[in-house]
Amino acid sequence: MKKITLSVIPGDGVGKEIMPHALRVLDAVAEVHGGLTFEKVEYPWSCEYYLEHGEMMPEDGLVQLTESDAVFLGAVGNPQLVPDHVSLWGLLIAIRRGFQQSLNIRHAKQIRGIDPPIKHANQFDLLVVRENSEGEYSEVGGRIHQGDDEVVVQNAIFTKKATKRAIDYAFQLAATRGKRVTSATKSNGIVFSMPFWDNVFQEVGKQYPDIEQQSVHIDALTAFLVTKPAEFDVIVASNLFGDILTDVSAAIMGSIGIGPAANLNVEGTYPSMFEPVHGSAPDIVGKGMANPIGQIWAGKMMLDHFGEEELGKTLLDIVEDVTEAGIKTPDIGGRATTGEVADAIIERVKSLT
Repeated sequence: MKKITLSVIPGDGVGKEIMPHALRVLDAVAEVHGGLTFEKVEYPWSCEYYLEHGEMMPEDGLVQLTESDAVFLGAVGNPQLVPDHVSLWGLLIAIRRGFQQSLNIRHAKQIRGIDPPIKHANQFDLLVVRENSEGEYSEVGGRIHQGDDEVVVQNAIFTKKATKRAIDYAFQLAATRGKRVTSATKSNGIVFSMPFWDNVFQEVGKQYPDIEQQSVHIDALTAFLVTKPAEFDVIVASNLFGDILTDVSAAIMGSIGIGPAANLNVEGTYPSMFEPVHGSAPDIVGKGMANPIGQIWAGKMMLDHFGEEELGKTLLDIVEDVTEAGIKTPDIGGRATTGEVADAIIERVKSLT
């Protein structure tokens, strides 16, 4: 029996509503597999936890999480209770940085039964590899002076090691897919970090002569992602550029509620973390209309991570069977509840036995 130990953090808002359904789906998949089981430990870390304890997670939170094989995270944040920079840096980013989850991988494709909000989508299927540990989100800078004399400095840190790691991973992924890699750059406006990024991309690209490769400025690339997404296979980007591109790629699928993400510790020394792209959506909390697909698809990426690619593919195919059958939450044109979508997926999973 293959046992995967999960640290489960439902988080805030709709994360708490979606997570139980996603776990039911994973249990159904494990049952069908027959040789797989999930052992789950749930943690209540959230903005409500912060109000009670003054911290998003305990001081030894990372130590507790190291006992698991992976972290399954819901949605983090409730600005009505805790400022976003406090909640995110106290939990989500603390885990990413503490566990050296240097790569963020997000998948976007045209899902059967969901009409994309753009014309000529042409069955797009792309992956974005986002450098996840430094870049524009580096914690280097400061503020001095007051009033109109106030000065703010925010430094973006790019190391060759991290940049090369992200770019090389993108080429490895492309070798298993459509053999095309696009690098997001802005070397015509950002005069040090982006030419450096371009140089590393060219250096790594020489090792993969059979893979088509191009660099595109981030402003143009964002537009192309909307107008012709099917032309892209694997996109590699810095922390900020990747963050923006992946929200766009989720939106062109029809809803940010269906986008998944994997935060990978490539070396395997710490647990990796799997989460949906969407936020906590406080405006729809308690209405039973939150889309569970992003969390379930994140579970699919987790299955892939643990070598169960065929099982993961089957799960995503079933998700598409459900959407194609019209069982969808309101954000993608349906009337089903969160639980009804999960129930339909579970029913089809169990029919495989």
